[in-house]
Amino acid sequence: MKNSVIIFLVVLFYACAPVGEKNDSLPFIKGVYGNPGTLLDAGYSFDSLGMNAVFVRSISLNQEFYESARQQGCRVFVEFPTLNGKNYLQENPEAWPINEKGEQTPAADWFMGICPTDPGFKAFRTKQLNAILSEFDVDGIFLDYLHWHAQFETTEPILPETCFCNRCTDMFEGQLGHAIPGSGIPEKAAWILDNADDEWRSWRNSILNGWVRDLGELVKQSRPEALLGVFYASWYPADHDSALYRKLGIDVAELANHVDVLSPMLFHRMKGRPVEWVGEYVEWLGELTGGGEGDAPLIWPIVQSHNSPGVVTPEEFRQVMLEGSRHPSSGIMMFSDQSLLQDKEKMEVMKEIYLYEK
Repeated sequence: MKNSVIIFLVVLFYACAPVGEKNDSLPFIKGVYGNPGTLLDAGYSFDSLGMNAVFVRSISLNQEFYESARQQGCRVFVEFPTLNGKNYLQENPEAWPINEKGEQTPAADWFMGICPTDPGFKAFRTKQLNAILSEFDVDGIFLDYLHWHAQFETTEPILPETCFCNRCTDMFEGQLGHAIPGSGIPEKAAWILDNADDEWRSWRNSILNGWVRDLGELVKQSRPEALLGVFYASWYPADHDSALYRKLGIDVAELANHVDVLSPMLFHRMKGRPVEWVGEYVEWLGELTGGGEGDAPLIWPIVQSHNSPGVVTPEEFRQVMLEGSRHPSSGIMMFSDQSLLQDKEKMEVMKEIYLYEK
């Protein structure tokens, strides 16, 4: 126990050291992701647990929770499920992502993405975001599910090729400057993958960056001081045959130019990684993006506490919290509130760590 305390104090010293203008007004962020209101329902208070921030799903945000969090000294950051489209697709099949065979891509495990070029869906999400910003003076919006349809929260990711709907291929033709050969989706998709793969991947990345830019403008127009964050798949660029960029459409270095906070989803057990990988990734991300200095985005990892797959023991949870707090991290959150309520030893681990820094 004593060694863990010493390690954390050393980590905290470096993590809280001034690193640039963007970090001057913020303490080291200590939060919980999910539906933190369950902690209040169970009789806990955020301040007694050492928390100074909550990262709440937009569907769990309400006035009572917001006011309670504020009264207990917490900043309120809202998760926004950008391209999660399962419910929307039930009444709007035109937004379904289409694979290279011209078929509707099936759900990737529990996740069902959307075609990011569908204008109706973008209008739908824009309306939702404006509603949140008009009702709540939030400290930030964190974009989630910001990727083309896929499932990455597993040791064996599901990585379909999408989207080859007529809308997407028409837009890509405009990018190419000429018609795509072929009489139907399968023929056009085959030509793209064989003859214009680099251009295709770049175009797909630009579509996601457009979402970040447009939603970010809404946030800044409504709440100029609010931060724009993003949760994203914490793969290295070469992992899974470069799938982060090629399949999910994410270029981390480019993404860093559009957001205030990067929150890599460092779910070590989901990805079959050792605990040490959490700290190694944080260090790598800092080297890639500038580590929060100057105009570089802040780094606030989200780490795994819940028991799937396998069991995350309280000691293992302690270790990933410490690893995720390593410099240049200037904040950390854990997933999720339910895992704390199911294992009170984990609650005590989080409380012990968070209360060391007042």
